[in-house]
Amino acid sequence: MNFITQNDITNIPKLVAEALELKASPLAYNHLGKGKTLGLLFFNNSLRTRISTQKAAQNLGLDNIVLSASDGWKLEFEDGAVMNLDKSEHIKEAAAVMSQYFDILGIRAFPTLQNQIEDYNEKLFSAFQKYASIPILNLESSTQHPLQAVADLITIEEYKKVRKPKIVLSWAPHPKALPQAVPNSFAVWTQAAGYDLTITHPKGMELSPDFVGNATVEYNQEKAFEGADFIYTKNWSSFKDYGKPLQNHDNWMITQEKMALTNNGYFMHCLPVRRNVVVEDAVLDSRQSLTIQQANNRTFAAQAVLKRMLL
Repeated sequence: MNFITQNDITNIPKLVAEALELKASPLAYNHLGKGKTLGLLFFNNSLRTRISTQKAAQNLGLDNIVLSASDGWKLEFEDGAVMNLDKSEHIKEAAAVMSQYFDILGIRAFPTLQNQIEDYNEKLFSAFQKYASIPILNLESSTQHPLQAVADLITIEEYKKVRKPKIVLSWAPHPKALPQAVPNSFAVWTQAAGYDLTITHPKGMELSPDFVGNATVEYNQEKAFEGADFIYTKNWSSFKDYGKPLQNHDNWMITQEKMALTNNGYFMHCLPVRRNVVVEDAVLDSRQSLTIQQANNRTFAAQAVLKRMLL
């Protein structure tokens, strides 16, 4: 079993329930990974994803080995390439060799935010799936971050007060151009789990229609917030004008005044978050902020998925 997108899970609520069972008894399946090894390959830096996945593996009895490819290791992906420049290893050999060393391979690789077609075709993940002979675990790709989305659904399940809460995904300002992976996954996973979703952002910051799905798009942020039970906030760069950040929209920062429009709603963010740029301190430090709880649930999201991959 690969875990790349939501399509790899047939029953999302059941996966969330399994994660909550593991949270209640983290070592219940400590025998499952005995004698097996998880490889974690990072092309980009990580805090929560790396630590939570390592902890999840340990809870299942899995050994794990971390490789950082961000320190100059460059892979060649093109068939027939003449490798006389800066790339000394081809994906064909790298994936085949790692398949002998590991039982599962987790990969984290951000988009370039320069070539939309290449990023959205998931060139790196597609190559590893083609040439590796072991299951692949998505630790964040160019377009999706499914483990984060599972952790978000676990958190919503724990804190929701009604069966189908009003969930809002809100764009927020940021000084850098950021990927669309987190909002893409949040949008598609919440809807696949049976929730209705409202997405609010300035005009021009629409996500890919493939991920928006049937979500309601509302360009008036304050209107979107009215009566909301959960506000999930994330910046993303433009999909239409690919990779470009949107400037001069500081008024989209999440504030107490905006949260007061909600139904005593919870604030969610995947972290890391820029204080007083994306969200003001008063919101982030409030009792309605679930950011730390989300981060904790990253372990049990990864553990639930790894458990299935081991069975």
